[in-house]
Amino acid sequence: MRFHRLRAAALSPLVALAFAASAGTAVADTEINVGALRLASQAPTFIAFEKGYFKDEGLDVDLKFFEAANALSVAVAGGDVNYGTTSITGSLFNLAERGVVKVIAGSLSEDPKIPGAVILASKKAYDAGLTEPAKIAGHSFGATTAGSSFHYMLAEIAEKDGFPLDGVQLKPLQKIGAIVGAISTGQVDAWVIQPSIANKLLADGGAVKIGDYRDYDPDYQVTAVFTSTQIATDQRDQTEAFLRALSRGVKDYNAAFVDKTMDKPEVDALVDMVHKYVGTDTPVEIFAPSLTEDSMRVNDGLALSVTSVAKQLEFLQKNDLVSNDVTVEMLVDPSYVTTR
Repeated sequence: MRFHRLRAAALSPLVALAFAASAGTAVADTEINVGALRLASQAPTFIAFEKGYFKDEGLDVDLKFFEAANALSVAVAGGDVNYGTTSITGSLFNLAERGVVKVIAGSLSEDPKIPGAVILASKKAYDAGLTEPAKIAGHSFGATTAGSSFHYMLAEIAEKDGFPLDGVQLKPLQKIGAIVGAISTGQVDAWVIQPSIANKLLADGGAVKIGDYRDYDPDYQVTAVFTSTQIATDQRDQTEAFLRALSRGVKDYNAAFVDKTMDKPEVDALVDMVHKYVGTDTPVEIFAPSLTEDSMRVNDGLALSVTSVAKQLEFLQKNDLVSNDVTVEMLVDPSYVTTR
């Protein structure tokens, strides 16, 4: 498995100690590995890293980058990574059944008041009549794997619009970049993806918007923060410190890119920080709208919708992707953040 590491620049001990005193029990000079995907939705992690919020908590963070949610899940389960943020998948539930991972917080979510994931048709499929989500039946649909968040979203669309899920050809392409290429060239007919990616496809003319996913699942917990069961159980001070730091990154992210309450110079500085990790092959002025115009909300305080997690488990079990013996309690540790 290939990954890249980056280390945060150290803050002065006085700064770190001052914040620790105000925020709670900090940990001293603890090295941890944090897994991430190079997606705009993971901006709070990059902001917390760049602004020294982890250092304030006594955490010396190495960032490890992955190209798919499943690979990150396996890395956390195997101990290569201490914490990660990724979508809730069949793989994650299967690892939870083995007792090796726990979801400890929420992250990206649909919000009825904020534009969210976009339902797309390839230009080729749209011109052939795929003009609304209800017409996805009989077409192909892009996903990373069976049991992925994309598979779940397709199932929700199918249920609401009354067509059989097995009447759609699921195309597992492993990586998001591969799906982008496939829908751009008409090799995949439909997809659902976050606006930071969808709007670039729309601007390039490779796809056409046919719906908004929030109309189907307005409480969807898109991603969650997770760790190993051992860390969640035995390293509480460290985990609370990690979540405090990440929550500060979330607060900055929402203020800058979702609620628009931050001054422009501060916003520009955050864009530059995130651009170090996302869209690095694009000039920052072209990358910036993916944050300033296309960002979805990350739950304040990393609150977690357990209701949505349970709904996702129901889908996985209904489609024989997860054992019927698996429970939400096997995956979720509700003791760290507010749940609903």
